Amino acid sequence: GVGVDYGIYLFARTQAGLREGMSLQQAYYQALVSAGTAVMFTATTLTIGVATWAFSALKFQADMGLLLAYMFFVNMVAALLVLPALAAWLVVPADSSANS
Repeated sequence: GVGVDYGIYLFARTQAGLREGMSLQQAYYQALVSAGTAVMFTATTLTIGVATWAFSALKFQADMGLLLAYMFFVNMVAALLVLPALAAWLVVPADSSANS
C-alpha cells in the first residue's frame, strides 16, 4: 500500500547515497531532502482527505475514515523516524565487511 511506498522511496534514496560513498547519516539526510517532503505532503494530503469520511452518515465509512487517516499518519511517522533507526541497526557499512 501507500504506507509501504513511503519507506521504499526513502530507503531507495538512502541506498543510493550509500553506494555513492556517503555515511548512513549523510545518505539519510539526502533522502529526506529529496523524497522526505514528497512523503510528508502525500501522507498529509491522504490523511486529511480520508479523515473527511468521518463525517459520513454510514458508520462503516466513518470508522474506516478514522482508521485509514490514523494508519496513513503512523506510516509516515514510521517511515521518517523508525526507518533510519532500523537502517542504523541493520545496514552493514561497506568497509566493515572488508575487514571481516
